[in-house]
Amino acid sequence: MYAVIETGGKQYRVEVGTELEIELLDEGAGETVAFERILLVADGEAASIGRPVVENASVSAEVLRRDRGEKLISFKYRPKARRRVKKGHRQELTVVRISDIVLDGKSAASEVAEVEAKRKTEREKLQAAARRQAEQDAVLAAKLAADAAAAAPAAKPAKAEKAAKPAKAATKTSTKAAKADMTDAGAKKAAAKTKTKTKSKE
Repeated sequence: MYAVIETGGKQYRVEVGTELEIELLDEGAGETVAFERILLVADGEAASIGRPVVENASVSAEVLRRDRGEKLISFKYRPKARRRVKKGHRQELTVVRISDIVLDGKSAASEVAEVEAKRKTEREKLQAAARRQAEQDAVLAAKLAADAAAAAPAAKPAKAEKAAKPAKAATKTSTKAAKADMTDAGAKKAAAKTKTKTKSKE
């Protein structure tokens, strides 16, 4: 639901929650102001057009603060007369927030509150579903970690056997080298004996 209001000689299209900078009002910050001239109120496809204002309609707003607009320069110039007048102006403004639009007893603020409540419940449902999914993921991760920890000790003996195989190979090579050394020593002794026998025969 939205409305078109007139204040300060200007027209504004407003909805619930809209913040406006309008011409200065007498009300101070925190007070409530009701706009009298409501030119149009639209609710979905239905619209009530005022002639000149809409009957049984009201728009209320909360005054937030008073402010000043941007500086405007007014410059007057008359050629050949050496007349130049420069003035600055900052308009005094009132900042308001639209709190409710009512047409024939139907309030836009209540509709907005219902929509927000539905969004809140949907958000809470999504958050609850996300928490349940996170808990399930945590349980699954803990189960996988436990399975991995149980399978880790069985893998360790295999690694020990793999480490023992090179050691066995090293011992075999050392024994072969020792046997080769022994055979070399026996051959040398036999050669020495044969030399001594030949010398004795001579």
